[in-house]
Amino acid sequence: MNTVRQLLQLKGKFVYTIRPDDTVYEALRLMADKDIGTLPDMEEEQVIGLIAERDYARKVILHGRASQKTPVREIMVTDFRSVHPDQTVEECMEMITHGIHHLVVMEDNRLVGVISSGDIVRNIIYTQRKKLSLLGKRTLASMLM
Repeated sequence: MNTVRQLLQLKGKFVYTIRPDDTVYEALRLMADKDIGTLPDMEEEQVIGLIAERDYARKVILHGRASQKTPVREIMVTDFRSVHPDQTVEECMEMITHGIHHLVVMEDNRLVGVISSGDIVRNIIYTQRKKLSLLGKRTLASMLM
């Protein structure tokens, strides 16, 4: 059973963040530069929200706002879910089936990562393929005996 900690080791440990008073444009530029879809919003070393590309589309573009003038604080999501690195990927899968797209990973009240629904699904697919491959090898070995 894979844990969030193992998933983060594969993904890499560095976490990019943004401040709530930075502009949405700055957040989008950072997400594009780093090829990520969400950023934790940090204030005094605490996560106070998340901003994702979908927030931009739904809360800036559709409302005719300017990304270069809109602070992240005005569109960030504040009702995010967090998980511990020792939780299982399966537990996280249960959370994302309820419309959650990103989970903040916290350990000892410190941000250690962010995982997406895509990270979770890819990990589960990889794990299942590994199990099927192992099962296939055992089946083939038992047939040859």
